[in-house]
Amino acid sequence: MEIDINFLKQITINVFNKVSPLLGQKEAGLKSTRGAGGDVSMNIDIIAENVIIESLEKANVDTLLISEEIGEKYIGNKEKAMNNQNVLIVDPLDGSNNAVRGIPYCSVSIAHAIGSKISDIQRAVVLNLFTKDIYWAEKEKGAYLNDKKIHVSDLDISEKCFFELNLPMKNLMEDLQKLTPLIRRFYRVRILGSTALTLCQIASGSMEAFINLRKSNRLVDVAAGMLILKEAGGKIFSLNGTEIDQTLSIDIRFPFIASNTNLESFLKTELG
Repeated sequence: MEIDINFLKQITINVFNKVSPLLGQKEAGLKSTRGAGGDVSMNIDIIAENVIIESLEKANVDTLLISEEIGEKYIGNKEKAMNNQNVLIVDPLDGSNNAVRGIPYCSVSIAHAIGSKISDIQRAVVLNLFTKDIYWAEKEKGAYLNDKKIHVSDLDISEKCFFELNLPMKNLMEDLQKLTPLIRRFYRVRILGSTALTLCQIASGSMEAFINLRKSNRLVDVAAGMLILKEAGGKIFSLNGTEIDQTLSIDIRFPFIASNTNLESFLKTELG
């Protein structure tokens, strides 16, 4: 089966249908084993990932699946998957702690690449598991929220910019001191808890920037959101200002800066 954007949307809807009754429920937070992404998997994480695997198997898809819980797994015929270079990069539930607590900010995200690099990602879907809103994009075709085309905001640092900040606990106070001059330039700081959704918030113009200094940030957290942001006219780059284009792997982790176009130069200068 050919992987298209409608198929990816349907998979995320399948996840929504299965996990939405569990949001905010004690059953959702039951602990399981530690997933390939490094975090302890919760019941709701496993359920979401199983829905994705079952959806792919039912559709007879041949692909390499890179997912937070199982790591890397070939679905269908491995040889065909290697030949067609299909790769799906999935976070079955981004914002698990929010989901378990009933905080309405979590998502399922799926990116489809044909090739082995981040730049080979062709289409992406992020679904808000509380609202069922779907952010999606296809390479060189723009980005959308449901049926409406979206674009990053045109605010610059002199205006009321919102941004999210994600810092590692190690050296937290030191990092905050370094960032204080920058933080003072922004109108509001948010810490929301779903990387994929925050990238989509920037893509749709609801926020202006995301500074994520956590070196533990995983590829599965950002793969779909990266394409959606880029197709909406946004920017995402490494801490030294260079393009992020690493090999697709469950082991890839990196900090990043994401923003609208008007803040790119300012952020590169301040954080360089």
